[in-house]
Amino acid sequence: MAIIRDVMPTFQLYQPTSVADAQKLLQQHESDALVLAGGLDSMDWLKDRIRKPKVVVDLGGINELRGIRETSDGVHIGAMTTLTEVAQNVVIRQKYGVLAQASEVVASPQIRNQGTVAGNVSQDTRCWYYRAGWPCYRAGGNICYADTPVGRNREHAILHAERCIAVNPSDTAPALIALDAKFVVSTPKGEQVVDAEDYFVGPDLDITRMNILRPGYLLTEIRIPSTWAGAEFYFEKVRDRNVWDFPLMNVASAIRSSADVIQNIRIAVNAVAARPLRLKMVEDVVRGKPRNAATGESAGKLAVQGAVPLQFNAYKIPLMRNLVKRAISGVQGAAWAS
Repeated sequence: MAIIRDVMPTFQLYQPTSVADAQKLLQQHESDALVLAGGLDSMDWLKDRIRKPKVVVDLGGINELRGIRETSDGVHIGAMTTLTEVAQNVVIRQKYGVLAQASEVVASPQIRNQGTVAGNVSQDTRCWYYRAGWPCYRAGGNICYADTPVGRNREHAILHAERCIAVNPSDTAPALIALDAKFVVSTPKGEQVVDAEDYFVGPDLDITRMNILRPGYLLTEIRIPSTWAGAEFYFEKVRDRNVWDFPLMNVASAIRSSADVIQNIRIAVNAVAARPLRLKMVEDVVRGKPRNAATGESAGKLAVQGAVPLQFNAYKIPLMRNLVKRAISGVQGAAWAS
């Protein structure tokens, strides 16, 4: 008989109205506290009774964490800004369209109305063994249940797997990496600004976390510089269902070209590893080359070098190869082709 675990554990709820007050609470309670942004990832953990924090810090009342502000050198996005607001913002759509595209395909309209941009990049992995409370490596155990002869691993990693083969599920993360965004993190020692790609960590650095946030840390803002404003963007997400689903894989690129020759490029993929991957080798190879199918073909082959398929996810290798090809060439096609 299935175990019903939909009654949340008891906890103290705090609803601060300023970042400073939230920071004090997080420092005071450290690992006993759970941060609640849009609540979509957090509520899953609470309803399933897998996580039982003593304190929940709800950021919903902190107005300074909301909104999108254009500056002389880009845009600043408050951590509690919803995905719908990001997707519909005029400045982002006109100048940083890859982020609008990524935000617009997250889950469903109802979820985007509630979910926040900080929550989307900070959510935990969706590996069902881990989410169901199995004592795997990521949960402090000594086994990866997905990486066994009977494990189910269709959605799992093909690159950079080290003990844990769970993947990062964010749609906005590769777009923000392509835009060279900066993440502003409030820490007990002061404000820390990190490159988007460095916000995420893999199991080689810390198998229990997917980003740099520690007890007492708070992501407060995402800053997008004007460097890539108005570039040629490409974003694509492949999923089982057109609504609600997490990505089987996604790709984002920003390209500056002249006479159809690639002058500069940033490209990132997600759902292929525990962290979103910026494909620096691909970037280096395609600079100075024509933006066409041939360049895309060679880039796709380079991108999947070192990929190791599992029992049920070999399809991810041709999928990644073709998504990278299309992100370079800008041509839509059948990503599932081998």
